[in-house]
Amino acid sequence: MNRVIVEYSKLTTDILDLLVEKYPDGYDYEDVISFKNGKGETIKAVEVRTEDTIYLVKISSKLEQTMEDYSEDESSFEDDDFSFSDNIEEDEEDDF
Repeated sequence: MNRVIVEYSKLTTDILDLLVEKYPDGYDYEDVISFKNGKGETIKAVEVRTEDTIYLVKISSKLEQTMEDYSEDESSFEDDDFSFSDNIEEDEEDDF
């Protein structure tokens, strides 16, 4: 299974769909996962999954607003607006 860390600014509409579906009213404290990245920095994220990938979406003040905006008007978001591959970290050993 692939594991991918994504910043909110690099989300695709597919990942936004998963986020809005899993967290229709926003995420709560118990939904937040904290871990240290390879640089020793503490990262806080929420998780969504597909059949072959676990996405950890980094939490920021703009993530919840982006989810709300997207759930209200999906047509205003296009995959061209997001540059998904530019800011992805993959952990090949499958441990965060």
